[in-house]
Parts: sequence; C-alpha cells; structure tokens
Amino acid sequence: MSHLICQGVSVSYETPQGGSLLALSSVDLEMASGDFVVALGASGCGKTTLLSCIAGFLSPSSGEILLDGKPVRGPGADRGVVFQKHALMPWLSVVENVEFGLKMRGMARSARQRIAFEKLEAVGLSGYENSPVYQLSGGMQQRVGIARSLASNPEVLLMDEPLGALDALTRESIQEIILRLWAREKKIVFFITHSVEEALFLATHLIVMSPSPGRIVKTYSLGFCKDFIASGDARAVKSKPEFITMREEILNLIHSTHAESMPV
Repeated sequence: MSHLICQGVSVSYETPQGGSLLALSSVDLEMASGDFVVALGASGCGKTTLLSCIAGFLSPSSGEILLDGKPVRGPGADRGVVFQKHALMPWLSVVENVEFGLKMRGMARSARQRIAFEKLEAVGLSGYENSPVYQLSGGMQQRVGIARSLASNPEVLLMDEPLGALDALTRESIQEIILRLWAREKKIVFFITHSVEEALFLATHLIVMSPSPGRIVKTYSLGFCKDFIASGDARAVKSKPEFITMREEILNLIHSTHAESMPV
C-alpha cells in the first residue's frame, strides 16, 4: 500500500514589488492507496499549487511531501498527471501517445504496446488505437490522456480539472469511467475541480480550501462514489436527499470562506 503525506506545506511567491505572497499555508494531508481525494474551493485557494508540489513541479517554501517515506524532490514516474488540456502530441497516433512515456524509459515495443492497448480498452477506446488524436472529440482526447497517465502504473494519479472543458454529458460519462478505473486499480487519486457536485460524486475524502492564503478549512469523508460502484446508477446517487443536502452545505461553506477572504 502506498502512502502520501504532506506535512506543513507552504508556498510563497515573490511579488514584482519585491515582497512575498503566501499562496499556500501549512497544509497537512495524508492519502493512501484507494483514497480518492478531491480539492475544492474558489479560484486562488491553492489547489493547483498543492498539486504542483505533489507532482514535483514546484518545491514547497516550507514543509515537505513524502511518498512511501521518501521526500518528493521532482517529477517521477510514481506520479501521473492529467491536466485540463490533454497535452497530447498531435503528430502521434492514439496508441503512440499512450506508450510514449514507456518508450522513453526504454521498454520494448511489444510490451509497451500491450500496456497501451490495455489502458485504451479500460477507458473505452478500443478500435481507436491507430487514429490520429486530432480526429477525436475533446472527451475522447481526455480519455487518451488518462490512459497515458495510467500506462506508467503510477502510485498516485494527479488530476487538475481534467473535465473542466467538456460538455455536461461528456463530463458525467468520464466521471463514471474515472470511478470505475479507480475502483479497479486502487490508486491514490488527487483531483481538483470547481464543481461541488463532481467533488461529492467522486471523493472518498473532500477537502475544502480557502484563499488568501490557501489552506484546508474542512475535510469530509464521503461514500457516494462507492454507492455508484455498487449500483452503477449515477443519477440515483446524485438525486439522493443526503447528496443534495451535502451539496448545499459545501456551497455555503465555500461562499462564506470566499467572502471572508475578500478585501473590504
């Protein structure tokens, strides 16, 4: 079982005026295999900054991040990242995009293609392996991005608003795909969204963050994702009275914390 620990993680940026801006303040967070942690909050609350630190793209100004007891010092294959924009390479086919990281690590072609085909099947893209990525819809391209991140078998899957640019119906269908992949592979997932409903549906643990500086103000343990895995009926889960009640509670919390941070 993998463990990811953030201990007192803070991030400060220098301002053009020569001062500093505290973007993230003393974040403590623990995740283990099978946890689906969703970060939710208004713009500027430090969600992406925290994800960038976990990914190794950004070093904390103070505190540390440990993955299986080892400090995170930079990017690594043990952490896969899916961005809002898929960042696929348009000159490569679908399967070539998915196997690209494995190719860079020197894996034999037959082995990496087998893995790529498996991951494409898992995201519902069997039959599109040799298609140019520019011929795919936005939702299909994002699924290629997810398959590519899973191909390296990371311990942690980091997802920075991966569904934010999609239409509502496509977004809901990919939410379901992501949950089924999570239930099967038991990865640590850290997911950023601005959608309260999406957060409630996906999360085993939901952290609500407040801006100026970014910090965790409340954590919820949730089970709606497991209800979906058991029933396969997303609409039934999202229409539950307790789901709707929780959605309103979290919306009120976000609005109140955002209002408190606004200058008078």
